[in-house]
Amino acid sequence: MLSKKMEKALNGQIRVEAESSQVYLSMASWAEVKGLEGISLFMYRHSDEERMHMLKLIKYVNERGGHAHITDLKAPKKDFGSFQKMFQELYEHEIFVSKSINELVQVSLDEKDYATHNFLQWYVAEQIEEEALARNILDKINLIGNDKGGLYLFDRDVQQITADSAASDMAQ
Repeated sequence: MLSKKMEKALNGQIRVEAESSQVYLSMASWAEVKGLEGISLFMYRHSDEERMHMLKLIKYVNERGGHAHITDLKAPKKDFGSFQKMFQELYEHEIFVSKSINELVQVSLDEKDYATHNFLQWYVAEQIEEEALARNILDKINLIGNDKGGLYLFDRDVQQITADSAASDMAQ
């Protein structure tokens, strides 16, 4: 059984994951309109992933005797200026999500809720991967600079990351 404090904290994270999904969906739409097909597919997939993270939390809260709340969401921005700025925002957003997960882990420890602590370890590991991926992409973007040919190749590379990730998901 979840404590009220733990339930409230988990419901807060449900909202964070839902809003993350919306942020990446907005990024996907922006990239698609700009003709950045690979980046767009990457962002659509990222949006789906965040939604799955949210659903996993909802199921957990409800299965532990709590009540997962579905709330209104803050609308994400629609324009990102450049693909470089967009990926910088993605990286900063992943850092924000990591902090949120870490705070949730602390609540689980404060509440001596070791089942939730154990459950959250998947999210901790996932955020390490998400931050590393975003950092790696930013490194590639910095190498490209303003080279249009480099942008074309980067767009293809990001599409391949999405394809590779989908293939590994299907293999599991």
